[in-house]
Amino acid sequence: MNRVNLGLVGVGTVGRGVVSVLKRNADEIARRLGSQPTVVAASARDLNKAKTFLGPDVVVHADPIDVVNDANVDVVLELIGGTTDAKAIIEAAIQAKKPVITANKALIAEFGNDLFTLAQEKKSIVAFEAAVAGGIPIIKALREGLTANRIEMVAGIVNGTTNFILSQMRDKGTSFDESLKEAQSLGYAEADPTFDVEGIDAGQKLAIIASLAFGIKIQPKKVFCEGITRLTDVDIEAAEEFGYRVKLLAITRRREDGFELRVHPTLVPEDSVIASVNGAMNAVLVHGNAVGPTLYYGAGAGAEPTASAVIADLIDVIRDIQGNTECERPHYGFQVSELSDFPVLPMGSVRSSYYLRLNVSDTPGVLAQIATILAEYDISVEAMRQREPDVGSNAVDIIILTHECDEQAIDLSLGKIAELETIFGSPTRLRVENI
Repeated sequence: MNRVNLGLVGVGTVGRGVVSVLKRNADEIARRLGSQPTVVAASARDLNKAKTFLGPDVVVHADPIDVVNDANVDVVLELIGGTTDAKAIIEAAIQAKKPVITANKALIAEFGNDLFTLAQEKKSIVAFEAAVAGGIPIIKALREGLTANRIEMVAGIVNGTTNFILSQMRDKGTSFDESLKEAQSLGYAEADPTFDVEGIDAGQKLAIIASLAFGIKIQPKKVFCEGITRLTDVDIEAAEEFGYRVKLLAITRRREDGFELRVHPTLVPEDSVIASVNGAMNAVLVHGNAVGPTLYYGAGAGAEPTASAVIADLIDVIRDIQGNTECERPHYGFQVSELSDFPVLPMGSVRSSYYLRLNVSDTPGVLAQIATILAEYDISVEAMRQREPDVGSNAVDIIILTHECDEQAIDLSLGKIAELETIFGSPTRLRVENI
């Protein structure tokens, strides 16, 4: 049987997962390909550990560029993360006309446009299924499985760390800080969790998803990102009382005048499929104009789920090599000459329903003041509830659900409400989506 030689750059968690899955499923993979993908060269920070894990048949290089330049290597797997060395490795592979597979979402989000342009010029391939949602094949679904559709919306949970934290806050009634500590103790969250809890990770993934859904350039800096650090158990409980659950959603939607790209905590109906996604799992809902809504659910991270996506790309690449084809699948899912220049819309133009929590003085006339300001900005109230005040306190939480309105109107009204002498602290605002 023919052998396809692989160069593995990075023998960490994902790299080891790839090697393990390739070995365990070797027969099944060979049946699909008619050839055997085999790691023949690698690079790692700890050379001794890498040699021990990979065995004597794999040449281990200190310099990852040597893996790319190894004459025996047919396909390069970039699994080191970061955006400096990884970019140099992928560029070197493209220049050498060796297909390269990456799980690096940060790199694709920041430099994907440049790398895709270079790959097109050099007739090479950059595959990146594992860069978004781990083992969920959302890239292939958007780029291949749903190509007959005009995609209208993609929305989902694409960060397992924040979903775990929110699940703990709901199920155990713990605070954000307590839930974060548990996530860190279980290895779901990094020592510095900022990238996850502030929505940055989800924002990078959303920029990639939107590019494939709508045929636009990858634009991570235009994604609105709001994290979960300000959420309290009060908000989680209040959402439940109204029949909602809180999830950190990544949402991109097609509108007549442009595209929405936003990540933020969101109230979703408790009977929706998205609401039932708990723990560190991911789920992505895609709405196409022909197929309607489709849902993709699974593990968004981890050694073997990510390895599954890497190897799926690898199988596609090897099939291209065996068929003597070049770049059959456009990186964006659309021809480069046909990419849309529709703008990404500012958050002020987004329309949504809203959850508002106001801590107010428990005195007559406060509700009338608030209602007057909301009416001034054409904001209609769907429901309102006053929570029981703490014993001995003269402050009480008012929870308001609005009908759909412009984000700009909510911003202006909350600014005016916050100036009232009867309002304590800053109002809390969460968006509501009935996806």
